[in-house]
Amino acid sequence: MADNQFPAAQSALEEYEDLERQMSQPEIASDPKAIRKLGGRHAQLGGIVEAYRAWKRIKDDAQAAKEMASEDPDFAVEAKRLEAEIPEAEQKLRNALIPRDPDDVRDVIMEIKAGTGGEEAALFAADLLRMYTRYAEKRGWTTTIQSENGTELGGVKDVQVAIRAKGTPTPEEGVWASLKYEGGVHRVQRIPVTESQGRIQTSAAGVIVFPEADEDDDEIEIDPKDLKIDIFMSSGPGGQSVNTTYSAVRMTHIPTGITVNMQDEKSQIQNRAAALRVLKSRLLAMKHEREAAEAADMRHSQVRSLDRSERIRTYNFPENRIVDHRTNYKAYNLDQVLDGDLQAVIDSDIQADEADRMSKGN
Repeated sequence: MADNQFPAAQSALEEYEDLERQMSQPEIASDPKAIRKLGGRHAQLGGIVEAYRAWKRIKDDAQAAKEMASEDPDFAVEAKRLEAEIPEAEQKLRNALIPRDPDDVRDVIMEIKAGTGGEEAALFAADLLRMYTRYAEKRGWTTTIQSENGTELGGVKDVQVAIRAKGTPTPEEGVWASLKYEGGVHRVQRIPVTESQGRIQTSAAGVIVFPEADEDDDEIEIDPKDLKIDIFMSSGPGGQSVNTTYSAVRMTHIPTGITVNMQDEKSQIQNRAAALRVLKSRLLAMKHEREAAEAADMRHSQVRSLDRSERIRTYNFPENRIVDHRTNYKAYNLDQVLDGDLQAVIDSDIQADEADRMSKGN
């Protein structure tokens, strides 16, 4: 029976159950594109449905216990206990009903670029790449380096990595749900390996994160006539050629000027496909940022320059300290964070964002 107190939750439950019926049909189950689309929506609704069912169960059990209390005093105690649980269950349901970022279930493309600080900045960019790779491992995600421009000392001038979940995660477990807060300037303070005087140096690396478009995503369509594609040889650290075939691809989207370089796949065809997917993802991110700006909601905008003054986080090696400047999170376990124990830092951003959304009621 429908409950009029939370009509949005009841609608979500009905849609959820309808999706389950559709996914059980043989013609849908055998269609990867359809099952992926329906499965994604099913996962999006899962949190609301779980909270709604929990609230209804506690409420119904409390009512049943109250009705039976006249026959057995023990039920009066049980009814009182259950009634005390209703407010918390109701708040969890209200929180679940706050609209989430629709991209939360998506995988991400992350770019890390060395900023101010020369070779030291490149070494720090390599540290960030390792940190995110280790964090992804802890979350059970996969990482794929799509392009990388390294230095002779093992640093990274720039790198692009795809980070993907396995299966269809719930929105709160999606890769974008956690890593969307990482976009911005990351500042490091430490004694560089190239510093002979033992002086602490400040340098920076920039991180850009955007949700990855699905191969069959119909939200973004690219006209082949809008693409300029150049083919060249792949190169490694220092610019030396790493193969003798023209397999690397530079894809330019003429209307926007967005350029994607891809060289780490084994063939030109694979590099073309990978470049097209990244381009599609960038256009999707651009579209969503434009929509957010039009809605006067810039929560998802990210720092695009590598100016130190726009930093989001500082990594202080001498004090083993990490600080997130947006949430004032501070901890003295930098060594562990750089080894992938990043969740507490990310949680501070998630909690701040949720508190902001709850205060605005959206």
